[in-house]
Amino acid sequence: MNSPVEIPFKSFIQIERASHIPIYIQIANHLTQAIQSGTLLPGTKLPGARTLSELLDVHRNTITSVYEELYAQGWIDVKPNRGAVVMPRLPKIKGRTTESRGYPATTGFSFTTTPLLDNPFDHAPCDYVFNDGVPDIRLTQIDDLSRLYSANMKRKSNQKKMSYYNQEGSRYFKEQLSQYLRLSRGFKISINNLLITRSIEMSLFIISEIILQQGDYVVVGAPSYFAANMIFQKSSNRVLTVPTDEEGLNTDALEELCSKHIIRLVYVTPQHHYPTTVSLSARRRMALLQLSKKFGFVIVEDDHDYDFHYDKQPLLPLATVDTEGMVIYVSSFGKSLAPGFRTGFVVAPENLMVEMRKYLGIIDRQGDVMIEQALGEMIEEGAIQRHMKRSLKIYKERRDYMSALLEEHLSEWIQFQQPTGGLAFWLSFKKPVNLMRLKKLCEKNNLFIPRTLLYQNKEVTALRVGFGHLDQEEMDKTIGILKQAISEL
Repeated sequence: MNSPVEIPFKSFIQIERASHIPIYIQIANHLTQAIQSGTLLPGTKLPGARTLSELLDVHRNTITSVYEELYAQGWIDVKPNRGAVVMPRLPKIKGRTTESRGYPATTGFSFTTTPLLDNPFDHAPCDYVFNDGVPDIRLTQIDDLSRLYSANMKRKSNQKKMSYYNQEGSRYFKEQLSQYLRLSRGFKISINNLLITRSIEMSLFIISEIILQQGDYVVVGAPSYFAANMIFQKSSNRVLTVPTDEEGLNTDALEELCSKHIIRLVYVTPQHHYPTTVSLSARRRMALLQLSKKFGFVIVEDDHDYDFHYDKQPLLPLATVDTEGMVIYVSSFGKSLAPGFRTGFVVAPENLMVEMRKYLGIIDRQGDVMIEQALGEMIEEGAIQRHMKRSLKIYKERRDYMSALLEEHLSEWIQFQQPTGGLAFWLSFKKPVNLMRLKKLCEKNNLFIPRTLLYQNKEVTALRVGFGHLDQEEMDKTIGILKQAISEL
């Protein structure tokens, strides 16, 4: 085997003396990697402790510790009066050299890839940003959140809950949330009808895994929520669209589609259709439930913006009047809070809940019981209700101000309906423009518009523009930039 003096130990043993990792461990790790990569072959004799210590400029006892560590791990054998050798019984690694060492650039195996789940989000270093309608983090009740979360962390009765897995989540939070939903949305449910998830998207993913198989037909509105489209396309590979108008999803077109295909699932956002913000009319709500009963398709009701209403009391969710067990309701709680305190949830009959908990137990076994406990206390104390009341007043003022700005500065190019709820406007262009060019022009002037907000085809040229995260000064600035960019097209 190679003589120790012929092996360039210093080329692959790099000691970081400022590191918190002991030097003997660093050296042992480098030698282990050299053995695994084939640089040091089985049976190779290693230098004596004195020789290697002088070569690496470390104490002899350090090398002694290195060899003891490698011997204990089974990488080397140490014989009295013969020194240390790489364990002869190790398999030889072929095709690896010192020059080829390092983490591989690609896998050595094949796997299935899918462009359907490519990240649709882009970023730019701009001071101003449009989004699709998210709350303003500056309005968050930080004092209430920090007080309740800190109290729950310190409470001895909760410490046991942090030491074991609990895929069922906090029973206390479920009790408070079910009561909250009974009072605010008309649900007559128990905690057995609730599943707590991390987000609406996680809820949709679990539903798709259970309900859909490859080849099943799924119907969404045109246009629809891009993340939901991605999930359904991945699960079924057959996503059909029906048009939407000022009354929401066109149920007549849906019925015609049902006469041609066996529809497994229909996805709707009835309170404020994403992205156009229109509400599904009472007539079409009744028609949708009747069609579900007639053709046997599942309705997934995404109620992402229920808490944000300004002008009138919203219609109750479809799920509250579903007597056939055909509606799965997904929504979120705490959307007006800091992102880490928001949570998704699903409401459905108990037999589906049993299956959904199995899937949740695989992808989110631990959950976040402390957050749920704090959210439950916010409901019980009335803090969340008080916060929403104050926030809604501010968001309504912002909606009205944004509406006035759009009318004053952009009415020459766009048309819109002031939304009755939610945190976004749907801006439809009177004449087609190049939205990607518009996006670039805005970016040059310090306003970033994500491509997920751009909707353009032969029939539609539109933007979904959130207003909730902008104060009046920021609205003045962003609408000014948008106006300048449109005028340059």
